Amino acid sequence: MRIVHYINQFFGGIGGEDKADFRPEVREGVVGPGQALNQALAGTGEIVATVICGDSWFNENLEEAKATVLEMISKYSPDLVIAGPAFNAGRYGMACGAVAEVVGKQLGIPVVSGMYKENPGVEVYRKYAWIVETGNSAADMRKAIPAIVEMVKVFAAGQTPAPGTYIERGVRVNYMADERGSKRAVDMLVKKLTEQAFVTEFPMPEFDRVAPNQPIRDLSKAKIALVTSGGIVPKGNPDHIESSSASKYGKYSLEGVTDLTAETHETAHGGYDPTYANKDADRVLPVDVLRDLVKEGVIGSLHEYWYATVGNGTAVASAKAFAQKIAEDLHNYKVDAVILTST
Repeated sequence: MRIVHYINQFFGGIGGEDKADFRPEVREGVVGPGQALNQALAGTGEIVATVICGDSWFNENLEEAKATVLEMISKYSPDLVIAGPAFNAGRYGMACGAVAEVVGKQLGIPVVSGMYKENPGVEVYRKYAWIVETGNSAADMRKAIPAIVEMVKVFAAGQTPAPGTYIERGVRVNYMADERGSKRAVDMLVKKLTEQAFVTEFPMPEFDRVAPNQPIRDLSKAKIALVTSGGIVPKGNPDHIESSSASKYGKYSLEGVTDLTAETHETAHGGYDPTYANKDADRVLPVDVLRDLVKEGVIGSLHEYWYATVGNGTAVASAKAFAQKIAEDLHNYKVDAVILTST
C-alpha cells in the first residue's frame, strides 16, 4: 500500500508551541513517528510522503488547510492515509479529523488515526476516520504504533476492521435482531422494575457529580475570585491561549484594574462572536460590577488575579488539569468563593 502520513509541527521536528503557526509542508518519505510506522509496516505498505502542519495554523485556517493538505496528499495517489497519532492533543486531533474528512470525501480512501477517547477530534470527526484508542499522552506511542499498523494491515488485506478494534464511528448499520425492538424494550423495563440486572443497547454517557460546597455565611467578608472559559485576556493575548482546543490557561493581575476596556482587554475565544466581548470584556468577566460590590460592602474583596482559558473544543482531561492547578492557587490565596463565567 502507498501511504501518506499527516503529523503536526511537534512530531515533524519543526518546534513546539512557538511553531504552531507553521504552514503545510510535504516531505518525501518518513518523518518522526513515521519511521516506527514504516518499519512495522514492512511487507504491507510504505509511507511515501509526510505532510506536516502547525496545529494553530490548521485550526485557524481550516478550509484553506484542508484544501492545501488534500492537494499535497493527492499528488502521491495513496491507498491509505495515517493521521497522527494525536493522543489527547486537542488541536492536533481536530486537524487529524479534518484531514480524514476531506480525504474520505474527496479521495474515497480510508484514514487511520490514534486518539485518546476524550480528544475533541473523536467526537467531531469519528465517522470519517478509523480511530484506534490510545493513552492520554505520547508516552503511549509504543502501544499506539502497533495498533495503528494492525488496522492498516486489515485494510491491506481488503477487509474491514472488526468492532472493538477502533472507537465507535457513530455510523448506523442495519442488522437483523432475533427479537423486535418493542419486546427488547419491555424486557428491559420488566428487569428494571423487578430490580434485575440489564444492559441498555444505547451507550450511556458518564458525567461527574460534584456536590456543592456550603454557602458563604458572610459575603461582606468574603474574598471572591473570577475564573472564565470565555477567553478574556489582556490585549494581544500574551500567553497565546489557543482559540480552540486550549492547551493552557492564563493568570492575570487585577491590581489597579476597575474596568476592562476595548483598549486593554479582549477575548481569545474562537467559538462565539467576539464583537461584544471585545467592545467591553466586562460582559464576560464582570470586574466593574464586582469592584462596585466591594465599594458597597456587599463582598469583602476581589481576588488580585483572574484565570482564563478557552472552553471551545478543549479536552475534558485538559480542563480537569487546569482546574486542579487553579484550585490549588485559589486555596493558597485563601479565596472564599469563585464566580465561573463562560461565553
